[in-house]
Amino acid sequence: MARFTLPRDLYHGKGALEELKHFEGKKAVVCVGGGSMKRFGFLDRAVGYLKEAGMEVELIEGIESDPSVETVMKGAQKMIEFQPDWIIAMGGGSPIDAAKAMWIKYEYPDVTFEDMCKVFGLPKLRQKAHFCAISSTSGTATEVTAFSIITDYQKGIKYPIADFEITPDVAIVDPDLAETMPKKLVAHTGMDAMTHAIEAYVSTANCDFTDPLAIHAIEMIMKDLIPSYNGDMTARDNMHNAQCLAGMAFSNALLGIVHSMAHKTGAAFADYGAHIIHGAANAMYLPKVIAFNAKDETAKKRYGVIADYMHLGGNNDDEKVQLLIKYLRNMNDELNIPHCIKHYGPDSFPTENGFVPENVFLERLPEIAKNAIADACTGSNPRQPSQEEMEKLLKCCYYDTEVDF
Repeated sequence: MARFTLPRDLYHGKGALEELKHFEGKKAVVCVGGGSMKRFGFLDRAVGYLKEAGMEVELIEGIESDPSVETVMKGAQKMIEFQPDWIIAMGGGSPIDAAKAMWIKYEYPDVTFEDMCKVFGLPKLRQKAHFCAISSTSGTATEVTAFSIITDYQKGIKYPIADFEITPDVAIVDPDLAETMPKKLVAHTGMDAMTHAIEAYVSTANCDFTDPLAIHAIEMIMKDLIPSYNGDMTARDNMHNAQCLAGMAFSNALLGIVHSMAHKTGAAFADYGAHIIHGAANAMYLPKVIAFNAKDETAKKRYGVIADYMHLGGNNDDEKVQLLIKYLRNMNDELNIPHCIKHYGPDSFPTENGFVPENVFLERLPEIAKNAIADACTGSNPRQPSQEEMEKLLKCCYYDTEVDF
């Protein structure tokens, strides 16, 4: 038996944010990030709608990119003091992910972060509050997923929290918010969405309910991501839907080692100024992981199906896999994303000498590989890597060398 879970309600299309005025409750806490929602007026609108619904509203502002365990604990304490019956998280993946973790701690104050990270091991939520997620970026799809990513900066590791309990009750997918994204964010979130869809389709947990969502998301991203990056707002609006479809797919089909590797390299070199942005990491690693996974016959066939839906050509599955890899690498070029960690430079742009020194990478490689294998996303990858294989694969992602094992 398998399970397929999505938010109870999803409001989409321009003006969907206004649905907040129809929420029923007494108190709402609104969690936001670094200020874009305030700058563009969306935070004030959301607060206004909630007050129109008759609620008292408290804010948790300034949630950082890749939120920390400390941020989660502080936010949860504010919730414990305020006692909301609605938690509203708006912005990119970071404030929504942080709010999900705060929600767990709010409902169960004695729970530890280690407890939260037990895969599909959370107690029942919604004892105190319901959760609404409002996405402003077109990639993470955390507004519809059972996942949250929280960073332990002392360990330099991102931890996924995975449980259907943290799937939001309500998702609001309003493209007006996504039209404010800066160009670089469009690129990174777009490739995050592409990775979600591809990994969901080849995951060992794929099913008849997730496959159509993943395939249609891939088709939409192929059509709309580059135009969205180049400023086409109709394409930008379409991408906001596409990433949500990809999220519906992977929340139920799960992911693979592209995400395992991205989680464990993201903050591993922060002391060198190299915070590897999640979407950029996925973009760099995806072609390498496809080559690795394609050694598995079932995965190779499914990559071939993806290539067929993308009309890439190829006379057999081996050719189709190579054409898919080539297409994704070309997409990275058009989005100005580097192909490997060695060339990952300022603002994630390609550069000859990146932020991560070779000797530091090699020194930390065994521990990163070990942590990646232990990541929650590894279990549903179609090919299970050994420690040696994961180290070799990460080296390919550092040097941009061929995966031949």
